[in-house]
Amino acid sequence: MNIEFMRLALKLSTKGIGYTNPNPLVGAVIVKDNQIIGQGYHKNYGDSHAEIEALINATEDVSGATMYVTLEPCSHYGNTPPCTEAIISKKISRVIIGMTDPNPLVSGRGIKLLQDHGIEVTTGILSPEIEKLNEIFIKYITTSMPFCIMKTAMSLDGKISTPTGESKWITGEIARNYVHKIRHQVSAIMVGIGTVLIDNPSLTTRFPNYHGKDPHRIILDTKASIPLDAKVLNIESESKTIIATTNKADCSKLSKLRDKGAHIIITPLKDGKVDLYSLMTTLGEMKIDSVLLEGGSELNFSALNENIVDKVITFIAPKIIGGNSSKTPVGGKGIYNLSDAFIQDNISIEKLGKDIKIESYIRK
Repeated sequence: MNIEFMRLALKLSTKGIGYTNPNPLVGAVIVKDNQIIGQGYHKNYGDSHAEIEALINATEDVSGATMYVTLEPCSHYGNTPPCTEAIISKKISRVIIGMTDPNPLVSGRGIKLLQDHGIEVTTGILSPEIEKLNEIFIKYITTSMPFCIMKTAMSLDGKISTPTGESKWITGEIARNYVHKIRHQVSAIMVGIGTVLIDNPSLTTRFPNYHGKDPHRIILDTKASIPLDAKVLNIESESKTIIATTNKADCSKLSKLRDKGAHIIITPLKDGKVDLYSLMTTLGEMKIDSVLLEGGSELNFSALNENIVDKVITFIAPKIIGGNSSKTPVGGKGIYNLSDAFIQDNISIEKLGKDIKIESYIRK
């Protein structure tokens, strides 16, 4: 076994970022006589899995070869036939697996099937790195709920705008481009109606000299007060604009929004607003496996309070804004006791240009 072949499979799998949701990111490498004879990755949701791509791309007979694959090969029929069938029929003699399938309904079945056919199986190679890359898939496949990322950008003194509401731009271009990479990675981006009314954003993915995959645009709008000329309702995009509203919305307005192509989700009321937990359940049923929160301080607190946030990405700019009325990343009513604070774990820090990026996970 050579761990570098698994590193290559892991690198190959990253090419599918943004395109395989809600499927995992998977790469595969076939080795014979210590030489690579085939490699592939899962390119798009519904397309061939990495193992099949590697077999198709093989430059010689794969019988007796070793396959390195980042995720346990599937053993069930989905959008494609089971990968285990192809591996067995091609007489692969050994399979090195990065991580077992986290789906409790199928975990271990692919491994057992391979072993039952005399194929040697080794597991757990580079599993921490592979699990990190597939954190969205793991959350979604085990809970049917989207993986939720809360993104904030603030000054050194914790402000997201000036007292007059000006917020463009607190962070630099490198940090802002990084946010577009996150947009490309996730299935949906969520903001409140206040953000739409103030900023009128497009909520698309934009890279220099390249247009990434647009996430679905989710607008929390309790009374469906979004203007019909809002940018999110009038852009050309393969993704949906989703209006999450309640029974407070006017039926005729909802009809007009549907005529504009918007998808309407009506949730129960909770504290006079859209029920976030109910909404996330519905989004999961729609195969939306991940959501990026880019709303204001009220939405951020509500999301934290409803325990839907998994990961927090905070950008800190080397600027001081000040002002008692300048908004902070998390508003709402706040918590009254420090023991109730939202604790962060697994913290990593990186410098992006002049800004600092802090990535952390909510302790559950």
